[in-house]
Amino acid sequence: MGLDPRAKLYLLLLANLMLFFHVGLVTQIVMVVLFLTPLAAAGRLRMAARFAVLYAALTALGMLDPDAMGVPQLHVVAALAVGVSMMLPCFMTGAYAFTTTSASAFVCAMRRMRVPETVVIPCVVIIRFFPTILPDYRRIREAMALRGIASGAFAWIRHPAQSLEYVVVPLLMNATTVAQDLSVAALTKGLGRKGAHTSRTAIRMRAADWVMMSAATAPLVLDIAGVI
Repeated sequence: MGLDPRAKLYLLLLANLMLFFHVGLVTQIVMVVLFLTPLAAAGRLRMAARFAVLYAALTALGMLDPDAMGVPQLHVVAALAVGVSMMLPCFMTGAYAFTTTSASAFVCAMRRMRVPETVVIPCVVIIRFFPTILPDYRRIREAMALRGIASGAFAWIRHPAQSLEYVVVPLLMNATTVAQDLSVAALTKGLGRKGAHTSRTAIRMRAADWVMMSAATAPLVLDIAGVI
């Protein structure tokens, strides 16, 4: 059993607060480990491993001393690595929240938190949007590979103009239609209806949720207080 959707959203909030308060490296590493733990426990081992390797690589690049190495041009690389590594916890918690939470559980959690329906409906459309648009992207890439147009793993780098023309443009055109269809489907299911709503999905805050939220909050509070 994974964390409650409200606990997942709380972890996402903590990740954004890390970026806002610009926490130290030690605090950042501790919280990244805490963020990756539920992601791995949810069965997303490959995703967690990729995030861990990427964060480690970016942290190592950010610790480079270009002046000592005699390559001042690396200042740009080091600065970019530091910036991306600071934003990476937001991507980690966001990936965990939206890849392990069903739309019904998310809607139930939002309503438990008394979130207005004007916010719930767009959030549901967003959750449904990316899983729906991903097969379209794959079909476009397969059609391009069949015709020998910008095929391969590094096609975006080798043929940026062709990739923009043959992938991004049709994908954006299709995305408009998909977003409209999802909005209509959400309203058809009664998400915009006034009054009290019921849900067949049962969510409940458990001890694991409170432990995880407390464990992730402690390093941030200690860092802001200057203890770490």
